[in-house]
Amino acid sequence: MALELLALELAVIVAYVLMLLGLAGSVIPVLPGPLLIWLGVLIWAWDDGFQRIGWGTLALLALMTLLAWGADLFLSAVVSRRAGASWKAIGGAILGGLAGGILLSEIPLLGTVLGALLGAGLGMWLVEYREKGDRAAATRAVKGYISGFVLAALLEMTIALLMLAIFAWKAFL
Repeated sequence: MALELLALELAVIVAYVLMLLGLAGSVIPVLPGPLLIWLGVLIWAWDDGFQRIGWGTLALLALMTLLAWGADLFLSAVVSRRAGASWKAIGGAILGGLAGGILLSEIPLLGTVLGALLGAGLGMWLVEYREKGDRAAATRAVKGYISGFVLAALLEMTIALLMLAIFAWKAFL
């Protein structure tokens, strides 16, 4: 009996930790924020026997997770392309962002975000400059990418907060 109670308490703790990581992940490029929130809500609902949060709510939160993920990819790519970035430069931004996020991850939270942004910008600028040989065009592409990134992050954070509000509403009200 005591072991079962400990397992249930552990499940709730894991669920809350995943939700907090998900909220942080809505601004940290490396963490899949809404997905972590959804997993946390799923574990919490399972622990509760799906009494307060059922499959309908979980399906809604899954759709919101997909919307956030799709918007992130779409906004970054579309705004970058409109600013004149090539697909190669977008690939350079992705690789540079991953490398920068990993390299500066020693600095908690802020290092990962700044590293990803700096790495993405540098990666895109280098590829775009190499392709076109034009500093102004490379800089325009990077500005467009950063604008798309900021818009996507704001949207992802809004969706993450809405997901947590739905969880709180269903779980505690």
